[in-house]
Amino acid sequence: MDSKLNVTYITLDGHVELEKYRYVYFVIMFTIFMLIICCNSTIVCLIVIHKNLHEPMYIFIAALLINSLLYSITIYPKLLIDFLSETQITTFPHCIFQSAIFYTLATSEFLLLSAMAYDRYVSICKPLHYPTIMRGETVKVFLVSAWLIPLCELAGSVVLYANVKVCNFNLKGLFCNTSVYTLPCVRTVALSMYAVFILLSIVFLPMLFIIFTYTRIFIVSFRSCKRVRTKAAQTCLPHLLVLINLSCFISYDVIVVRLVPDLPKLTRFILTLQMIVYHPLLNPFIYGLKMKEISKHLKCLLFRMKSH
Repeated sequence: MDSKLNVTYITLDGHVELEKYRYVYFVIMFTIFMLIICCNSTIVCLIVIHKNLHEPMYIFIAALLINSLLYSITIYPKLLIDFLSETQITTFPHCIFQSAIFYTLATSEFLLLSAMAYDRYVSICKPLHYPTIMRGETVKVFLVSAWLIPLCELAGSVVLYANVKVCNFNLKGLFCNTSVYTLPCVRTVALSMYAVFILLSIVFLPMLFIIFTYTRIFIVSFRSCKRVRTKAAQTCLPHLLVLINLSCFISYDVIVVRLVPDLPKLTRFILTLQMIVYHPLLNPFIYGLKMKEISKHLKCLLFRMKSH
């Protein structure tokens, strides 16, 4: 193969016994993909349709579920095509683009969860000021910032990768994740420092803010009446479950993929599938079952569907 083609094409070498199980993989993952689309879309539609759900908390939940839809759409179509293809390849520019879109959406969730944490803090700790603080304009600023800041930061990494020379043409994965850092001939200081900057600014700082905010909420609710404690538990628990789920997937993707490059192929395969299945599939179930108002509308919808 010509050197230019070598530089252009990357082999996705993370599949396990694909020749034997390709149709099994395809059917399972296609079913999961359809479930992700249906479950997330249902909750988003309920929030859009019902006026009593047009509150900041529910708007942020809808944005979070739209994120789950978008980054599943970023990963699953190519993954499904690869299951049925003789060769699992992608181009280096497409790989960088897929990785950038995926991480833009994944990291924006930390900013959305930060906005949710702030919303809950104002609602529980400063209820009298809630209408003046969490106005429509404030919600719009939070939403735009949650998508725009990661997009701008990840665009910088795309520019840096555009000028690197590729020497490794095998990617140990099912799609383009942080493993792309193994492809360049030389891992430049600029790329490493920029990756640390992104990790600190749109992952760790929002996480610290969320932890601080929920600590304040729990202190205030512990000192308050039972009604306030119940409200805090009902509205904060789902967000914390989503945060834990998201943190686990980011930890695997950043720590394990980077620091343990020689993981057994089967282990890496299973962990990668869990990363792209659990988070986008669990989010609508967490909010659909744990958020009282959403759960109520969901039960009404299911009841109407059964009666027909």
